Amino acid sequence: MARQNYLRDKEYFMLTAILAAQRSKDPKTQVGACIVDNENRIVGIGYNSSTKDFCDEDLPWDKPEKHLYVVHAEENAILNKNIANINGAKIYVTLFPCNKCAQLIKQSGIKEVIFCCDKDNEKDYNIASKKILEGIALTKYVLKTKKISFTFDDTEKISAEISKRSTDDISQEGSQYCSLQLEDL
Repeated sequence: MARQNYLRDKEYFMLTAILAAQRSKDPKTQVGACIVDNENRIVGIGYNSSTKDFCDEDLPWDKPEKHLYVVHAEENAILNKNIANINGAKIYVTLFPCNKCAQLIKQSGIKEVIFCCDKDNEKDYNIASKKILEGIALTKYVLKTKKISFTFDDTEKISAEISKRSTDDISQEGSQYCSLQLEDL
């Protein structure tokens, strides 16, 4: 019998975006993005960061200054894609895209934005984003995974344990924020 407790596609792609966000050096907001083509293959991953060859330590990480320097997760995923054409693809993002990223998403031909969190939904740039993205499917995704823990005993054996959320946890989607805590054990 096949294993039942495995990551389904949407869960896997959103968790990939969450893991990518952990590469960000932004002390306040870590954002990740994962682009998936029509055949459910990952073709781009990004996170919010400084530009290439710019020292992250020199970056002013406070608002509004940081916005002058930071490349957003969606921008990095689109710029670093490994195929020429992402027309018809989906993008999984941990935070709803800003208006500038919405423009890139629309221009690149992405057909669906799957997002985990929309904490800025009342702000002008978020309202503009939704207007820009009209005609593109916008899907709020609620993670079904409550916890994933990995054990690295040695180079020969890696084990993972996946805990699913209860139905009650999933119904409280308004309080959800996508994040990942990395522990150095």
